Amino acid sequence: VAAARGAIIRRGEEHPFSQALMERALEELSDADCEAFLGFARESGIKLYHFKRSDRTLPRVNKTLGFLRGISFDSLLDVGSGRGVFLLPFLEEFPYVEVTSVDILERRIELLSDISSGGVGRLRVLGADICDQPLPERSVDVVTMLEVLEHIPDVSRAIGAAVRIARKYVVVTVPSKEDDNPEHIHLLTKARLIGLFADHGVSRLSFDGVPGHLFMIARIGD
Repeated sequence: VAAARGAIIRRGEEHPFSQALMERALEELSDADCEAFLGFARESGIKLYHFKRSDRTLPRVNKTLGFLRGISFDSLLDVGSGRGVFLLPFLEEFPYVEVTSVDILERRIELLSDISSGGVGRLRVLGADICDQPLPERSVDVVTMLEVLEHIPDVSRAIGAAVRIARKYVVVTVPSKEDDNPEHIHLLTKARLIGLFADHGVSRLSFDGVPGHLFMIARIGD
């Protein structure tokens, strides 16, 4: 509903909703209000396929959410949020965490910005490269980099930026074996991740696996 309302705002086209309804908090919308927004979005050609529930069962997403349920944190930076495979279920499950999303693809930024402007005000969206360290040092509790590092040419620089931004943890998932995706330019093994994080002063790492992927937690600071 937030994405639909945000897209209606962004497009600036005529719509049947009052200003009060456009500004009402999401939790205050009735079921009928929600259905009206979604129905209008579908009729207007606003894409809602990003919200298919099947993504919520991905093992790497569940593994990350399970880890986050067991720690205390108030803020999170999600790097390379893409179409929201992790970020969307995270926003639902952790409604009081302040979230920043960083991505470099305009179409992904647009979707997430619609969600923010449509009512999820605790979501801040930045069009930026993690390698440029878009947030100050020690500014968020947790940095998530899920299916991201294998795409980044200067992977060491990206890890260094994440380590500097995080106060508590950096969470990483990467493919665990070679595949035919031409956008995957690194195979980041356990040994290589250990070396890369050591280069930035981080040695407290824990590893686990999910089907086809390596899951890693880096503990930052004390």
